[in-house]
Parts: sequence; structure tokens; C-alpha cells
Amino acid sequence: MEQFRQIGGVLGSLRALMVLQGSIDVNPRQCRLLVDAFDLAFHAVADALRTHLTFDPKHTLRWRPLEHPLAELHLICLEGEHYVRRCLEPKPIWWGKVLALSREADCVEFHLHNLLWCLPVVLEAIEAIAEGAVGFDDEATRKNRVLVSKKYEKEWMEPRLFQHKLGELYLASKDFCARLDSASREDHWILSQILNNRKISPLDPLTDHEKSLRELLISPKSQLFPSSVLVQSPGYQVCKSSSNFMEVQWMGESFLVEHLIGRTIDEASIANEISALASMVHPNVSHYMYVLADQEKKEWFLVMEWMRMDLSSYTKNLCSTKNKASFPLLVAVDTMLQIARGMEYLHSKKLFHGDLNPSNILVKARSCSPDGYLHVKVAGFAKWSTRNSKSSTSVEGETDPCIWYAPEVLQEQEQAQDGSTNNSNSCINGRLRCSEKADIYSFGMICFQLLTGKVPFEDEHRQKDNTSKNIRVGVRPLFPSQSPKYLTNLTKKCWHSDPMQRPSFSTICRLLRYIKRFLVMNSEHIQPLVDYFELESSMCKSFTSCVQKDVLGASEVPFQMFAYRVLEREKTSANVKGTSWDIEGDETSVWGEEKQNTGILTDDPLLSPQVNQDASMKSSAKKIHGKLKQQLFRLVSPGQKKNTTTVIKPPQLSGRSFSVNNGNRFQQAMMIPARRRSGHVSDSELT
Repeated sequence: MEQFRQIGGVLGSLRALMVLQGSIDVNPRQCRLLVDAFDLAFHAVADALRTHLTFDPKHTLRWRPLEHPLAELHLICLEGEHYVRRCLEPKPIWWGKVLALSREADCVEFHLHNLLWCLPVVLEAIEAIAEGAVGFDDEATRKNRVLVSKKYEKEWMEPRLFQHKLGELYLASKDFCARLDSASREDHWILSQILNNRKISPLDPLTDHEKSLRELLISPKSQLFPSSVLVQSPGYQVCKSSSNFMEVQWMGESFLVEHLIGRTIDEASIANEISALASMVHPNVSHYMYVLADQEKKEWFLVMEWMRMDLSSYTKNLCSTKNKASFPLLVAVDTMLQIARGMEYLHSKKLFHGDLNPSNILVKARSCSPDGYLHVKVAGFAKWSTRNSKSSTSVEGETDPCIWYAPEVLQEQEQAQDGSTNNSNSCINGRLRCSEKADIYSFGMICFQLLTGKVPFEDEHRQKDNTSKNIRVGVRPLFPSQSPKYLTNLTKKCWHSDPMQRPSFSTICRLLRYIKRFLVMNSEHIQPLVDYFELESSMCKSFTSCVQKDVLGASEVPFQMFAYRVLEREKTSANVKGTSWDIEGDETSVWGEEKQNTGILTDDPLLSPQVNQDASMKSSAKKIHGKLKQQLFRLVSPGQKKNTTTVIKPPQLSGRSFSVNNGNRFQQAMMIPARRRSGHVSDSELT
């Protein structure tokens, strides 16, 4: 309960801050929406606790599975409080705060997205404790199981029915979703009114520079302004400079500025792209907040939110200073999700990156996060951006850039170099041709580095001339044996040799949200009971209109989490029923009894992954398994002695006897050596 009390403390702090909400002149509607969302979430969790659980100091271990989900919710609330404080606190230079906060989407697409993902996880954790509370109050436990089963009935797996029945609980009601869609527009209108009032105020007239800033803030994002608004501002200072990027202080705030020289690029191409790029606002995409130019000197200044460093440098520092081989698993998955969300947004705008690699991903530490969580932004996606020039730089400064490129892109590059193709589009402004599936391949390679802490192929020490060839013939990095299969499988699908077999970023985002939910609820990191790609396949069949959207809005996250949970419960139940072999004359089964006794389904040794991976044994195992399922096994009757066995002689295995010992494991009944569970089965053992 300590984490829940801490969440209440954060909520009390937010309510105290909102006493002064009339003083919030930057993003007031979004701040109010965020506080209301936290308040509704707190009451939803409190109601679930009262409904399903009874606090007993003698049995505090029952609450332990709830600690990590509540800690995650507490972190999200702390970050939301930090956002409200930034919007409320007075700054020495008011204009700087407006410049930094008025053109971001963090409230809805970052803080509220995280909240709408986390709330279903906390509610599910409470329900899981209630369903598994065997031995404490049998009547209450049965009641809780009925309530939970009714909640997750498949009939509610329809967006409108879900919104009608569970919308209030999951913060997905029509009224709340409408507020999510309109809050940022309302704040922009309020800010324009404040700026117009300042313009006509005789008591506080604007200076010439403030008039320029006012026009910059209320004008369309695609409009160009003279660079003097930036470089001639009072207090403008360049703090750091590297390549064409500068960390600057502007009106009391830190920004990252990309400085371009017109004579080295096509000015017409920049002008055509500025309108599209400036309108792209997403918390996981490097946003060109303001675009300024000096027409005489042919200089361009692209003002972005300040970020600490790129992912390549951050990984190098993390591994060297803390002597770690990789990120913590939950941090790695969260970073993967943010990259995927940024790419999902870019692809929804029909903009493909073409040079996705760790050097083009900017990161900074998230506020109030003690666990190493990062805020991630995808950068370097503009054709004329210079950030992709760092793609040839690795952790050690010698990585071949081709390791991030898809095999089909490398094939086109080789054909273009050999002159064997007349495809003039294979390179665009010195960059390889962009495509959706090529970006997904690059994302898979980044996932490998996040999960292992290693640059792809660094252990092989391949020569540069051979790396491209090896990638094109299907060579991929090797994961350590202890890597989680549900993550390695996702990564391997992303870097599949056939582009059509690679999932979309929308699919990847849905999978990573649910994988993150699994990690939060299972601190031991055990394997999931179902294949998440099977859930995604069922989701696509059931809700074509939902999954075919280019990008999933924050308001749709609760239904997606609920639908995945319904499908998971259904498939888990189906797996239990499908693997129970009925015994003639008895309502129980060998596997059903094992599940009741241990809570764990016994694996079928004839269909284990190790056996299935062995091509030489696949057909033999399948034949034997099919014939064994046709046999009728009999257990001893209750009146017989405990050690009495029934001998069964399957016709296809003449000369061998199989005995079923009542109460023993099915593995013992099949008389298959235990060593086969961890290795391959030989032909001699199965014949």
C-alpha cells in the first residue's frame, strides 16, 4: 500500500498546484486535463481495491505482485506533476517558457499515453491477486473470479461497446476522448488571445523584438522568419557546437539548433519540406519547432527541443561507466516502444527515414525516473539533414554503416555502384532509397543493440568488404542464449530477409505495449503463456478497421490493452483444454491433474521446440504423437492400490510397455527420458 499512498501524495500536490490554475498561461487546458486524468485513475484503482481485495496485515505478501505496477503508475504521476510545474512556474523570461512549451505534444501523446497504458495493467494486477487468493476467503474468491470473467467476456471486444461499458473505468469515455482531441487546440487559441491582448495593451507595450516573437508564435508553423529573431535575441548564446549542431540558450531556455549553409544544399528542396516537417509534432520525433533563415548569407537555423546525446554515445557511456552489457530489460523495451512510436508517426505521414541507426536517435534522461528511463526522439529523417552523416560512426568509431541497412537496400546500392541498373532513384541526395520495410529492418538491428548492449556483428569481426555480402545472404547477429524468446522473436521478424514478412510499426507498437505490460507484472521475467504474435493475428482478424489505422491515438490504447487481455485469456483457456487428454471412465486427465496440482502445464516432450527444430525428427515425432492421441489411457480406480499401474501397448511401438502411474507426471507415464527435455531426441529412442 505504500506505493498507492505515494500516488495519493502526488495527486494532492497536483491539486494544490491547480489552486493557482488561473495563473497558467501556457497549456492550461492540457494541465487541467492531466490532473483530472490522474484523479480519475486514482479513484478507479481505489474502487478496484475495495471491490476485490481486503487488506490484512498478516498476509501482506499477497500484495507483492501489485508493487511494480503501482510503482510504474507513481512514476507516471511524478512526471505529470513535473510537466504541470513547468507550465505553472514563473520564469525570468516569459517568452522563453512560451517558446519551449507551446509547440509540443507531450501532455497527451507522452504523459497521458503512458497513463492510459498503465491503468489497465494496475487493474489487471489487482484482479490477478483477487483471482488467485486461494485459502483466504473461498466465497470472496469465487465472487471475484465471476466478476473478472464477466468483465473479460468476448462480447465487449467491440470499441463502442467497450466505451459504453468500461469507458469510465479505463478513461476512454466519449467526453474524456473529446478532451484529449481538443485540449491542444484550445491552448493554442488561448495563447493567441493572450498575445493579442499584449499587442494592444497600452500599459505594457511590446518591443520590436517581442513583436517578432509574437508573430513567430501565432503564425503558421511552416512560415519562415528572419534569423535575427534568434541570433539577435538578448541573452542568445551558443553553449556547445559539434558538426552542424549547436546547443544554444535562447530567451532563458535550452534548445538544439541545426545550422545549414544554403550553398551546400538545394534551397528549393528545403522550402518544399519545411511546411511538412514543421507540422509534424510528436513526443518521439525530433520536432522542428521554428525555422529561421538569412536569405543574404543563405543560412538556415532549425530550432529543436534540446536533447542530451544520441543513442550510440549514450550506449557507449552506459556500458563503459557502469560496466553493463545492456540496458535493464524494461528500460530497453520502453526505449524500443518510443522509437517504434516515433517511426509509426513518420510512416503515417508517408515519410520514410532511410537512415535509422543509433546515431539518429536522440535521448535524454526522463525527469523523476530513478530506473534509467529515457525520453527518445527519432531524428535525421529530413533528406537534407546532416545528422545522418554520423551513421558511419560507431561505438568504437569503426562500425561499417551497412549493418543498419536492409539487404534489399544493400543490393540496390551494389547494383548502382556496378552500373548494372538504370534506377536513378536508388540514391536520393546521397542517401539510399527509403522504404517502410527497410526502416523496420534497421529498427530490428537497433533492438538487438538495446537488448544485448553490442553493436550488430561486432563479435564476428568481419571485414568491411564481406559485411554487406553476408547480410544480403541472410547472416544475422546471434542473441545470447538467455535472451527472452518473446523479444528475440520480434527482433528476428523485423530483420527478416523477406520484406513482406516484416511487421509494420503499428503492429510493433501494439506488441511492445503488451510486452512491457508483461514485464511490469512479472518481475521474474518468466516466459509468457501465449505467443503475442498469435494475439496480434487474432486482433487483426477481429478488428480490421482498428489495426489498419496509420497511427494509434492515445485514446485508443485502453481498448487495445483490453482486447489483447481478452484474447490472451481465451487462448490460455483454449491451450489448457486442447492439451488435456480425456481418460475413459474419468472426468479428469493427466495434464489437467498436473495443472491442478502445480499450476503449470506440463510440456509435451514430443512437441518441444528443441525437437521441432530438428528437421530429421519432425516427421517421426508428429507421426508418433498423432497415434498416441488415438489411444485410450486408463488410470487406476480409487479402490486399487496406489502403485498399481495399467499397461498400455500402442501398436506402433511394439516391444515397449508404457505405464501410467496414478499421480505421476505425464512424462513418467510416457517413459521418455528426462534428458530429452533439454536436447534433441534420437531416432533410436523413438523407434
